[in-house]
Amino acid sequence: MLKAVILIGGPQKGTRFRPLSFEVPKPLFPVAGVPMIQHHIEACAQVAGMQEILLIGFYQPDEPLTRFLEAAQQEFNLPIRYLQEFAPLGTGGGLYHFRDQILAGGPEAFFVLNADVCSDFPLSAMLEVHRHQPHPFLLLGTTANRTQSLNYGCIVENPQTHEVLHYVEKPSTFVSDIINCGIYLFSPEALKPLRDVFQRNQQDGQLEDSSGLWPGAGTIRLEQDVFSALAGQGQIYVHLTDGIWSQIKSAGSALYASRLYLSQYQLTHPERLAKHTPGGPRIRGNVYIHPTAKVAPSAVLGPNVSIGEGVTMGEGVRLRESIVLHGATLQEHTCVLHSIVGWGSTVGRWARVEVPPMTPIPTTPEPTWTVRAYSRMGSCSLPLPSAAASGSPPRCSY
Repeated sequence: MLKAVILIGGPQKGTRFRPLSFEVPKPLFPVAGVPMIQHHIEACAQVAGMQEILLIGFYQPDEPLTRFLEAAQQEFNLPIRYLQEFAPLGTGGGLYHFRDQILAGGPEAFFVLNADVCSDFPLSAMLEVHRHQPHPFLLLGTTANRTQSLNYGCIVENPQTHEVLHYVEKPSTFVSDIINCGIYLFSPEALKPLRDVFQRNQQDGQLEDSSGLWPGAGTIRLEQDVFSALAGQGQIYVHLTDGIWSQIKSAGSALYASRLYLSQYQLTHPERLAKHTPGGPRIRGNVYIHPTAKVAPSAVLGPNVSIGEGVTMGEGVRLRESIVLHGATLQEHTCVLHSIVGWGSTVGRWARVEVPPMTPIPTTPEPTWTVRAYSRMGSCSLPLPSAAASGSPPRCSY
């Protein structure tokens, strides 16, 4: 029996994703035509023996999230529950707080996936490695160049055994070209080190607060409090992947993730890709079109385009490397390149929206171009970083 936990964070996170996260919670933002975390759920549902999927975060269980969970349960025929934290508890605090729900039924292991990653999710391969040589922690890793590795958790491994000998989260100097993908497979024993961190936090808090109810005790950072502390003790191992992977921290990285997932659809969901048909728009490369979208036959779409629900596109529209969110209107002869058009927005006739293309993968240097994201509140020029590069909040004009 297996379970999966998806860490979806909360509204205080994802500020680099604004203004796109003002409309819906970031985990529900559509990437390649479906909500971001649906890719995670689809991957988990395909693992043999998966019995339950838990979402842990600090979002209020509002109507969009509730509606998504109900639809996902029906589609995948799996129990999918949302567990709301009483406060933001970090990447490990929610796992410890909801340990009883995670361990209910006695799973042999459970996957832990960060919601803001794009991947082909080699979960079955990780499970095979775990069953061959069980350990409390198995991390998915990939490689990055020296410059980009500084933006991630860096792993030093034993090349023969793949044990994690050293772990540093976002080091100031080069440590290793192996980086943490934010996708894990834990055994039930992995919760014991989290308990130790919790108890240590309580003890530290009691020195400052005589009441013994220090609220920060439940905050646990997997990367710094657990991985860094246990590296080299025979408990943490890494499984390297050469598959697709990136983080989704900004509008620009969402475009790149959409491109990756659309390419994956060739193998996993060919039915989601639009085909060129007589009397329909011209399709170039991988394109997703929602069934309710109305696209003029003279439009040219692709490659790497995602068109959402209720979108209207006039004659002569040209769209490439872009996402158009539901309810948007692109009037006649609009040209949109490398951009995101927000919910209910309108791009006028003969308008051209274009920014330089880029490829935000961890093996390339950080680019400095920008992506234009249009919303009903105005336009916002957002940094278009590599997969996980940090940046200051965008300056918006309303």
